[in-house]
Amino acid sequence: MAIRAGAYRVVMSFPLEGYPLAAAVSPRVQVVPTTDSTNADVVRHVTDAPEEWPHLSLLLTTDQRAGRGRLDRTWVTPPGSALAVSVVVDVAAIPPAARGWVPLVAGAAMTRAVAAQLVGTVHSTTLKWPNDVLVDGRKVCGILAEIVPAHPDVVVIGSGVNTRMPAVDLPVDTATSFAALGQECDEDRLLADYLGALSEQLGALASAHGDAAAAGVLAEVEALCGTVGADVAVSLPDGETLRGRAQRIDADGRLVVLQDGEFESAVSAGDVVHVRRTT
Repeated sequence: MAIRAGAYRVVMSFPLEGYPLAAAVSPRVQVVPTTDSTNADVVRHVTDAPEEWPHLSLLLTTDQRAGRGRLDRTWVTPPGSALAVSVVVDVAAIPPAARGWVPLVAGAAMTRAVAAQLVGTVHSTTLKWPNDVLVDGRKVCGILAEIVPAHPDVVVIGSGVNTRMPAVDLPVDTATSFAALGQECDEDRLLADYLGALSEQLGALASAHGDAAAAGVLAEVEALCGTVGADVAVSLPDGETLRGRAQRIDADGRLVVLQDGEFESAVSAGDVVHVRRTT
């Protein structure tokens, strides 16, 4: 799954020197001044001209007007306050049964990239299952992965990172941003670190024929995941809420929750809330 940078042209709407580190990793970097949704744009581009959007190609903006998050939530931020980026990944070498790991791998890769920005500070970065990135327990980045319907071996991974958003503009008290932390985000380095980790982990998963444990992907995700070991309330797609202690992530990437200290349930989809212990 490795593709040499420079094998394809780099397309920029802004000067190339703005993202040289990302361009050294990605075969195509396209920056647009504004868009409704980077994911929708990239899905359309891949559908129309897949050969122009190879593995690790990306499109980014700091002004996304109608982004979508998980569970079809809208994601809209003031212009210039957040980085929206969508990356093309070719998953043909990963068995279909193992592709549920792709969003978790993306979350782990972004967690590593955000943590690298905060080295030497008091802030801690963790992954909330399946792929939210938290700093000091508050969300700084959300991720949405979508299969391209016309090309089912291609996945578009969209990420929204709160970069320059002032604390007063944060939508909820469970969110944060680099600016709210008093930190400056080097967006170019963030993207390069993210792409590098994403490529490495997806390549490992492919080489292990989808075996996440053998690939080291399961251990990587669990090591970063602050959900494991936490008391959680999981809102399930059917409207039910599952409460218990998150025990581990299983071989399929599901969150295993222990209920009443006795019954284990494996969750493949749901909205997780970390619950503070009362005892």
